Amino acid sequence: MKIRILKALLKKEVMLMKRNPIIPKIILVMPLMVMLVIPLVANLDVKNVKVVVVDNDRSQLSRRMIANLNAAAAITVNAYSDTHEDALAKVEHGDADVILNIPYDYSKRVALGGTSVSVEANGVNATKGLLGAQYVSQSVLMTLQQWQVENGITVKPAEISVVNRYNPTLNFKNYMIPALMVVLLIIICGFLPALNLVSEKESGTIEAMNVTPVDKLTFVLSKLIPFWVVSILVVTVGMVVGWLVYGLAPEGNIGVIYLATILFSLVMSGLGVTIANQSATMLQSIFVMFAFIMIFQLMSGLFTPINSMPQWAQVITYFIPPRYFIEIMRAVYLKGASIRELWLQFSALAVFAVVLIVISAKSYSKRG
Repeated sequence: MKIRILKALLKKEVMLMKRNPIIPKIILVMPLMVMLVIPLVANLDVKNVKVVVVDNDRSQLSRRMIANLNAAAAITVNAYSDTHEDALAKVEHGDADVILNIPYDYSKRVALGGTSVSVEANGVNATKGLLGAQYVSQSVLMTLQQWQVENGITVKPAEISVVNRYNPTLNFKNYMIPALMVVLLIIICGFLPALNLVSEKESGTIEAMNVTPVDKLTFVLSKLIPFWVVSILVVTVGMVVGWLVYGLAPEGNIGVIYLATILFSLVMSGLGVTIANQSATMLQSIFVMFAFIMIFQLMSGLFTPINSMPQWAQVITYFIPPRYFIEIMRAVYLKGASIRELWLQFSALAVFAVVLIVISAKSYSKRG
């Protein structure tokens, strides 16, 4: 009898979703737009580092340094200054990111083992400042080594071989695309169940359900199960777009991704229904859900490494469900990990799913 009731309720939910003018568009259009646009614009690869040069040496070596800087892919020498104060003013006005200061008689002092150049970076944007200074320093060092070898005044340094595992080209899109699928599921599977349930409260249609003998768990499951299908559709669209547009396909088994997706969709939809049960209006549910989503995105390792957080914050991340789904997605996508290696993350998601489903069922009340 409960199975028949659940099927009838699921049919009702599907009909409501189809009749809603917004939900089908969000489910179909939002994943496409996010996966097509965001990887191109939300990119932490540092490019177009603008360098202002203070060349007090004006020698063949300094001109060669500047020419090699201009030849580098991520560096552009866009200004020259006669004084350090003038160069610093350009950085303050946002016209330059890095200052390269070449001192007087630099080429002569280098031949005697003397002075060095100075590199200053704009630290307002810490990532661009740090990497930009490294780019400039490496270019200057390479030019200096070549010049010393040509003049016979250097010892060849030891060679270092660097290999980047799992993401050999250090392409940020490979790191970003799995994270975007997580963001989509957080928003769609979190917001939509909450808004769907609260809209029924505001319109009064839920009162017809409250007078029926349908038990709480069956009613809550009817709200959660449709988002299994929605989450699988969203992830499928994300994987197809990632493969066709960006050439990124999962290294591991796709079934592992789908299993994690179903568990995570239950977690987020369970949280959404729980919030909706405690909200009287749609505005209340939006604000509360938005607060959770902000915490999830900032503290789950989505965009910033968890290991870089303070110790107390790292402890808090163990209670944030998206952390485990993100680890699964990136491990399967980039490393080809299996369930055996990810059993801890799957167990955590399963526990969160069960707990939130129980809480959402317990918190639902048929009384007005």
